[in-house]
This record gives sequence, C-alpha cells and structure tokens, in this order.
Amino acid sequence: MNKKIIVDREMKIYDFLREKLLSLSKNNIKSILRRKMVMINNEIVTSYDYNVKINDVVIIKNNVIESNFSKEIKIIYEDKSIIVIDKPSGILTIATEENKYDNFNLYSILSKYVKKENANNKIFIVHRLDKDTSGVIIFAKSENIKEKLQKNWNETTNRIYYAVVIGNTKEKDTLMNYLQEDKRLRTYVSDSGKLAITNYEKIKSNSKYSLLKIKINSGRRNQIRVQLSNINHPILGDNKYGIKDKSAKRMMLHASILEIVNPISNKKMKFESKVPSLFYKKVE
Repeated sequence: MNKKIIVDREMKIYDFLREKLLSLSKNNIKSILRRKMVMINNEIVTSYDYNVKINDVVIIKNNVIESNFSKEIKIIYEDKSIIVIDKPSGILTIATEENKYDNFNLYSILSKYVKKENANNKIFIVHRLDKDTSGVIIFAKSENIKEKLQKNWNETTNRIYYAVVIGNTKEKDTLMNYLQEDKRLRTYVSDSGKLAITNYEKIKSNSKYSLLKIKINSGRRNQIRVQLSNINHPILGDNKYGIKDKSAKRMMLHASILEIVNPISNKKMKFESKVPSLFYKKVE
C-alpha cells in the first residue's frame, strides 16, 4: 500500500524522507527517488534537492516490483550492492534445466527490474530458496559482491526458518547427516557425502502437526526437507520428500530471518520476513 504524508515544514525532499522514513538508509532513500517511487502533488520527483512546501502531499509508492507473476515481489532492502527480496511461495529462484525457458523466476524478474535504471545493470545469485519455500533471499548487484558474500557464507550468516511438520516432534533437536544427490538431483541421507547440520526447537503443536523454528549451520540442497523427513516428520505440503496432504495449499517452509555481514561496510545486517499466519493456524 502506498504511504501518504502531508508536509508540515519546508525542506529538501531528501531530508524530508530521511526524517519521515526512519527505517530506511540513505541509500534506500536515494533508490526510491531514482526509481520514481516518490510523488509530490501527483507529480513524480527524482531530484534529491527538490524543495517541498507546507501542505504538499508526498506519496511513496509501495516497494512491490511489477511482474507478470500472480504474487507480489516485495523488496525488503536495496542499496548499490545488494537487493533483498521477500520471496513468495511458488516461484523459482532461477530457471532450472527443466524450466529453462520459464521467465517467471526471481532472477529474470530482478534482472529486468535493475535494467530499468541502467541497461548495463546485472543481478547475481548469492544463495537459493526452493520454489515452494517463501521468505528472505538476497541477490548481489556485482560479481565481486556475490563472491564476498559467498565467502565463508555458512560461518558469517545466520539463517532462521519456520516449518510446519507432520506429527509431534521432540522439544528440540540437532540433526546431523551426510547428504548426497542422485542423478535427478534428489537429495538423500547417506553414510558419506557432505555434512548437513540442522537445529530446531518446537514452538507449538497439536495432535497432527508441529511448528518448528529452525537454524541451519550448513547450506545443502533440500537440507531441511530431507533431514526432517528422515526423522519421520516431513514438512507439510512437501510432495517430494514428504506425504501428500490435501489440506496443505503450499509447502510449509519459510525463510524468516537472514543476518549477514555487509561486504562493503562490514556491519551486521538483519532482514526479516513475517511468518505466514497459515503456519500458526495449522497448530491451533
């Protein structure tokens, strides 16, 4: 939804936005101006030093990227080096070999988005979320930033997920398994392979399902899904590794929190996506 603010004193639009939008950084303010997201008295304004006057009506358009996808693509944060998205369930991070001509993926949508500002702009994938997983995902705007973020990714990031699983789990547990992939890129627990570490704690449960808060210490393909299925508590709605359940409209896995070290400033940054209310309703 667009945000509407009435000007109460004269100042430059940049200073006005900094004062009224405390949650946004300097780069965010510049970005929304550049991307024509600010209107003053129904006219788009992009100049940082435009002077607003008392009773001017300032409208900040929402941070949803236009796309042909049926669900909103919302920007959580953006600056010159990164863009963080609140990914909806049901969209690929990038086209796969099976879907290589499908433009309805985040990579394609964001590539078009950044090229609107400059045709030479590019997007680089830092990590991925499965098609049916929702939540926080980060992209880099240069290969250098991508490499800096990926370096020691498991050691420098904090990733928190929420999932609704079938059955009543332990109160908390640490799952440690070696995972391998077959030729169809299906992941399975093995006696060898790459070590995957997943920690969870139960938030709430009922006779059918448990809501878990999950922290991963590694980043293996389908790690959370495979390890929970391995202990007979598959994620609700996971038709690949779990049990088909007609009551699940989607796979109930959500990337809620991503904390990184900014590769430019070296400061810690935390990005968050609200856990869907559907998850809580399942364990009422």
